[in-house]
Amino acid sequence: MSQRVRISLDAMGGDHGPSTVVPGAGLARERHPETTFLMFGDEAVLTPLVAAEPRLKGAVEIRHTTVAVAMDEKPSQAVRSGRGKSSMWKAIQAVRDGEAEAAVSAGNTGALMAMSKICLKTMSHIERPAIACLWPTVRGESVVLDVGATIGTDANHLVDMAVMGAAMARIVFDLDRPTVGLLNVGTEEMKGNEAVKEAARMLRESDLTGLAYHGFVEGTDLGRGTVDVVVTEGFTGNIALKTAEGTAKQIAAYLKGAMGRTLMAKIGYLFARGAFNALREKMNPSRANGGVFLGLEGIVIKSHGAADAEGFAAAIDLAYDMARHDLMRTIRERLDATPAQASA
Repeated sequence: MSQRVRISLDAMGGDHGPSTVVPGAGLARERHPETTFLMFGDEAVLTPLVAAEPRLKGAVEIRHTTVAVAMDEKPSQAVRSGRGKSSMWKAIQAVRDGEAEAAVSAGNTGALMAMSKICLKTMSHIERPAIACLWPTVRGESVVLDVGATIGTDANHLVDMAVMGAAMARIVFDLDRPTVGLLNVGTEEMKGNEAVKEAARMLRESDLTGLAYHGFVEGTDLGRGTVDVVVTEGFTGNIALKTAEGTAKQIAAYLKGAMGRTLMAKIGYLFARGAFNALREKMNPSRANGGVFLGLEGIVIKSHGAADAEGFAAAIDLAYDMARHDLMRTIRERLDATPAQASA
């Protein structure tokens, strides 16, 4: 792949649309000057915003459409009304047609997944795609998947996710053999449902070259960073993600209230302000914004719908890394190296 990376953006998606997408693209390009963008959205709205962002000079091509997918629209309805003409569909289509290496959208998650599966198709080895995210831990970050693409699973799907998650971790963390754990209700081998126990057996016996199987991990291991990749099914993964986000906000609210309660607390805050700022930055969801749709014939990144410009820029950064280091090739190599009994 050449040094330059072109990313297509659904400029109408999310809670804030172009007012977040355009400055977010500017921030991302400041970090990656070789990046260019295809922006899909209302030209009348996008043109002045892009012109006012000097970091995007000469780096943006606007493709006009006024059709946007609503955040509360059902996936089936979004596909019917937006197929071929919405900013979301066109951003994905640009990847399919080779005009962009990756697509980023802050739009409706269900609609984005449905459109991505129809437009890009799933990889030949993969039955169902998954959403992987970067999870802040005490030792850095881990890859966690699936955080909401599909409900329910079987052993083969869990193994596929382990392979894909390890491929992503290899790129993001620069690891030859990332450690992988299966999320379970305990670490003992006899615990868990049949799908999880069977997946564990398959991963142990296969001894895959692209990952190091650690064993079962529990919910407490997510924050500890016990493994590089945590694998679970979408229902559990989404609940865990939303719980973590809510807990982070709860702790921030507790700290803010405690620091302003008394004069001594306020004075103490002045002395510890640097430490609190570091904690706030560590817990800032914008730092790890962006879910990667794994298992598709193309790279699609889902930004949080309420993300600010810095958060959307983080999602673009993730798209850049996945494209620049050829995520698709890495996944294919790992799947091809997976024994048939562990992937089918």
